Amino acid sequence: MHDPLSGVIDLDPRSGKTLVQQLCDRLREAILAGHLQPGQHLPSSRQLARRLKVSRNTVSFAVEQLAMEGYFHVAQGRRPTVAAVARSSPASGAPLHRASRAIQVSRWAERLSRSDWPFEQEGAPRPFSPGLADAREFPHDLWARCLRRAARNADRASMVGVNRPGLRVALLRHLAEHRGVKAAAHQLVITPSAQSAIELIARTIVDQDDTAWLESPGYGGARAAFEAVGARILGVGLDDRGLSIAKRIDRPRLIFVTPSHQYPTGRLMPVSRRQELLGFAASAGAVIIEDDYDSEFHYDGRPVASLQGLDRGNTVFYVGTLSKSTFADIRVGYAIVPESLVTIFERAQRHGGQIVAASVQDALADFINEGYLAQHIRKMARLYRARRDRLVQALKAAAGDRLEVMPPAGGMQLLAYLRAHDDDRTITTRLAEAGVTVRPLSRHFVGEAAGQGLFLGFAAWNEREIDAGADVIGRIISTPAEAASKRSSRPVPAGRVGKAPSRRSRRRSNRHAGA
Repeated sequence: MHDPLSGVIDLDPRSGKTLVQQLCDRLREAILAGHLQPGQHLPSSRQLARRLKVSRNTVSFAVEQLAMEGYFHVAQGRRPTVAAVARSSPASGAPLHRASRAIQVSRWAERLSRSDWPFEQEGAPRPFSPGLADAREFPHDLWARCLRRAARNADRASMVGVNRPGLRVALLRHLAEHRGVKAAAHQLVITPSAQSAIELIARTIVDQDDTAWLESPGYGGARAAFEAVGARILGVGLDDRGLSIAKRIDRPRLIFVTPSHQYPTGRLMPVSRRQELLGFAASAGAVIIEDDYDSEFHYDGRPVASLQGLDRGNTVFYVGTLSKSTFADIRVGYAIVPESLVTIFERAQRHGGQIVAASVQDALADFINEGYLAQHIRKMARLYRARRDRLVQALKAAAGDRLEVMPPAGGMQLLAYLRAHDDDRTITTRLAEAGVTVRPLSRHFVGEAAGQGLFLGFAAWNEREIDAGADVIGRIISTPAEAASKRSSRPVPAGRVGKAPSRRSRRRSNRHAGA
């Protein structure tokens, strides 16, 4: 007699799935493939259990589950009967596959898929991944204390509300003191990141074919957000004072700028240019997004107050993040929106689900009110300044003849221009193979790249990691790609970049320094 289950059910006790799950899957597949026909009876649970070398309970649980799903009819005292189920039609014995068909995505998704942002995933962070704070220096015990307190108080405090009043008041006080912003607490919208705040503004303000100005080179995340909503992107070049608007005759709907620490060049926009930009936006009927992403860290001179604090025309959206001043796992950003738009932005925020957990917001409010945030920023500003100087010195020693390093007045990353006619993307790839992460300057331009360089973060890396990484950079850019491809050089594992440089490496660095 032909056994319809012969060769169909194969259970593996070492599988990550339970035997019940495996048996359900095999029986379900057998019905869909036609190995079991409608009206056909299964063997008794005793017989099937003996054949599969499993317990009767395993068989019973699997049959009950499939009966509930509609694959079997089960009646008291009778063997389970296969139900009539629409089945697939692969060749007999062929493995089952889900039917595949092309699904049309929206224009928004199509535009997003054409963007090169976010940059490819780089795996575990390693020198010199930009934009990372040093989590090793963060006061985790104090943060945990604030989280526990917020969790204990959750049942006594109302968890209703997208933007927690306590965090709004505490954060606004901090921003007013340190960045010179001028707003009421209810104008603060708390989001999961600065990028989500930018995306929220783009969806709420920009229509199809509206013109958006972006700094070029500039932040790719803003470009991706504006392109996705159908904006017409115009890259605006920089001069030594930041975004250059003197000869512009077009009229944008939106202008995106990073005036306190231009991304990625690190240039500071002086007050005169900020006033000029505000006047231009008012005359053009444009709004401005000011991304103040890491301006808490300022090393040379006094920081310039925010663009938003100078605004008298109610045109500036001020965007920031707490992941730079704390560490990356605290995914909290924010936007200060013009007074007239508070209601629609809160509605858009709820609609998009861009909401931060109430307990995290309350913990952050405590962290700020207790003075822990300001204390941590002061400590890290001293440390990051020393690391900036260390990286500048290390790059000059290792590759001063091939790199022009631009020390920023603040922030967490710097730009090193390539002196020779090297391709920064090729060098970036070679560095990645050697265990060092940088980003190519050319990817930050809108349209044709007008410069070649390496964008390097310094904040998250200690002195030994900085020295070792700079030594790798010096070796890679001093070796032509053609010669490197012919050599069987072994890549430096990512874990070894953080080790102290060898004596030979230090001697080579000293020779470069004396050149």
